Formats: sequence, C-alpha cells, structure tokens
Amino acid sequence: MFSVPTVVSLLLLAVSKAVADPCVAFDADFNLLAFGLNGKDWNAGQQDSWTSGSATDITTTGRPPFDGTGTTCYLAQFFNAIYFMNADKSNPSDVHIYDAAAKSWSTQKTTTGNFDPSSFNAILDHDTNVFYALSHNELYFLDMGGLKAANSSALDWQDVEKSPYPDSYQPVMALAQNHIHFLDVPDVPAGSADIFVIHFSFFQPQSQSYPLPDGSAFPATHGQTASFFQSEGVQQEFAFIPDDGSQVYVINVENNSTHTLAGPTTKDAKAQYAASITALVQLDSTGAVSFIPYKQGDDSTNANAAWASVAKIAAAAPAGSSSAASSGSATGTAASSHASGTGAASGTIQSGATSSTGSASAGKDNGAMTNAVSVGAVVSAAMALVAFLQ
Repeated sequence: MFSVPTVVSLLLLAVSKAVADPCVAFDADFNLLAFGLNGKDWNAGQQDSWTSGSATDITTTGRPPFDGTGTTCYLAQFFNAIYFMNADKSNPSDVHIYDAAAKSWSTQKTTTGNFDPSSFNAILDHDTNVFYALSHNELYFLDMGGLKAANSSALDWQDVEKSPYPDSYQPVMALAQNHIHFLDVPDVPAGSADIFVIHFSFFQPQSQSYPLPDGSAFPATHGQTASFFQSEGVQQEFAFIPDDGSQVYVINVENNSTHTLAGPTTKDAKAQYAASITALVQLDSTGAVSFIPYKQGDDSTNANAAWASVAKIAAAAPAGSSSAASSGSATGTAASSHASGTGAASGTIQSGATSSTGSASAGKDNGAMTNAVSVGAVVSAAMALVAFLQ
C-alpha cells in the first residue's frame, strides 16, 4: 500500500535539502572561487572579468557536502591550496583541501584533543602555513606543512596556551605581518587591537592603536575580517567589517593607521569576506557575492570606490533561489536545475592566504546560507501534494 507522506516529513525533507553553507576564496592567481553555491563550485576568474558573463563550473568528485555550520576557507598562497573547515557536518574536525592547480580534493583527518571544531575562530599564517585558532578561550595550532593533498596520518591540534581574555570574549581575529590581531577585546579601547606574535608565540602586553586620519577610531564591536594579500611577502593590511556593515575599516600595521571604505550594500552580520590584492569580496547569507575594488595606499581612489555585484557568480548561481541554497553532494551532483560556470582564468598572483577569518562559534555562522525556501511555501506545497495523493 502506498504511504502518503505527512506534511511534517515533507517539510523536514524540503528544509534539509535547502540548507547549505558556502564559502568564497581566491586561488594563488587571484581567481575568485565560490564553493557550495547552487550545490556546485564556481570559478569567476580574475577581477577584470567579474561584471559580465557566467562563472565556470569547477565541481568535481571528492568535495565536501558544504552542509556544516560556519564553513570557513583559507588560501595557502605558497601552495595554491585552499583549506576548508566545517564543510561536512558529519565530520566537523576534517580539513578539506582543494588543490587549485590540479582542481582536485582530498580530506585531511585531524586529532582534536580539547579543541572544539564547533566553536572557534581561526587564521592561517601566511609564512608558516599553520592555523591558529581560539576555542573556548584556549589558543591552539594546527600545522599544515606544505600540504596540497591530505596525509594518510591525522594532524594534531596542539594546545598553545590560555588566552588572556575572559571566557565571554567572542573572538575577532585578523592576520597581518605574521601577527594575529584581536579586535573587540574587553577593556581595550576602540581603534586598538591586541597582538599575538606568531613566530615567538607571545601575546604582547600592550594593545596597539590604529587611528584614522581625523583622530577617530574604528568601533569596539564584533565583526568580520579579511587580509589583503601582496604580490610578494606577507599581508600588511586587513579589513574589519563591523556586524552592522556601516563601514569597512582598513587597518595598516606598517604605519599603524586606519582608513575607510564604503560599507557593503548588504548589511549582514552573517556575511563572509575574502580579500585579494585589489578587492574585498562579500558573500552574504542569501548567497549573493559582491565586491569593492581596493588600491593599496591610494586613499582618494578608495574613498570613491563602490560595491558591485559579481555578475558572473550571480548568473551561475542566483542568490536566494532554492537551487542556490541546496547543499549538493560530495560527488558534485547538483541538487537543482540551475547549473552554470565561471571561466577559470589564470593570471595575477592573489592574496597569499585567502583566509576568510570567520567564526564557527554558535551564533556566528559565517556565510551560513539562509534557508531560501520559506516555511509557508513548503507547507503549502506539501499540503497540495498530500491532497493530490489522497
């Protein structure tokens, strides 16, 4: 006898297929890559091609399902590899590796110890290729060596030390000059950051001030960060985007200053960010990807810069559609009728470790795709189906 599905079961099925947690990153040639959008992965090419055409589909086997909470991705510039955390909810401690040159995937197992993969904020150090993560106020590291493909042996998360912050601190971390900059630290004034010196494994005792030209300061508030890469050498600047999206603050650690860019068009506390040498990219929680051009050291040009859609990704994986929110499978099978691609252009050397330093902490699921199917629509469709089957 044919069993008629219940409204609840149909609702749960539809919702489960509509949730995904995508990620954006650059490869070492500064091609913009979007992973987990429309159940697929896309290459939008280099910045001069973003505003027209359609992205190239680079989906292939071995990829994670992008169904985790707070998926984050980081470029290892020296190796042209992109590392992913929390891209598979069934295996949250796995680090997935995409070799951008070979266009291949592998999965690195890790041993977590006391590190909690469900609650952390991390950066990938440019020179050492080591992750540093703050989890439950404890600092950990994971040495990725020169990996472009996974080892057969698990890597260990190593405990460094307890941070000097209270347990309530929700970390905002940024990388520049092989230093971790902690923002929105309790009792640290606006416009200042605490610093952890990676090469000496040392928290500096005094915070560092980064004033704006008019003497004002970036706010002491939670937000997201992304480091601007260099053609050669380590990052010298990072963008700080407060959760309210009011402005973008670019902190320069060479001359200890801050300058501003226009705030993103979409004000989204759950947005994710990545930076190259010449652009800051936002992936918002509907799956829309936009960017603002950036010219390092040119304040007048930057003051007039405006945000624009990455049209190539919008053409391939429209934001807010049910297809754009489907998680896809680990074999690269699309879960929707939409399929388009980004051209894999090669060229410029991009921001070394395209690390979007997002938090995987509860309540801060960076770039987490919102459910693109409304509950009302799902219920209506389910009820219609039940009526038809009866």
